[in-house]
Amino acid sequence: MAVVDDDPRVRESLDHLLDSAGMEHRSFASAEEVLRSGVVEEISCLITDVRMSGIDGCELQRRLSASLPKLPVIFVTAHHDDAVRRDMLSRGAFAFFYKPFDGEELLDMVHAALR
Repeated sequence: MAVVDDDPRVRESLDHLLDSAGMEHRSFASAEEVLRSGVVEEISCLITDVRMSGIDGCELQRRLSASLPKLPVIFVTAHHDDAVRRDMLSRGAFAFFYKPFDGEELLDMVHAALR
């Protein structure tokens, strides 16, 4: 599993949440970082911010879906934009959360995505 968010506080929060659930994951500060990591093929689920500098979460989903069409992608964003939400869900996003989100709900979605 991979977490991609350019906000270190959000990454840390997600790290703690996933650690508390005993879920193995790696965190990345940017889409570019995860794409260069060499672990893309090992990602079982992606949690990513929508708006990030450089490659945003939407473009990251597009790039990863080319090689990993069944990869479940869960978006988290602080920007309430229902058009982006609808677009990402129509492109195959597994779930879409607005920040702040309920940690238990996110974990439920992660568990469902991994099944």
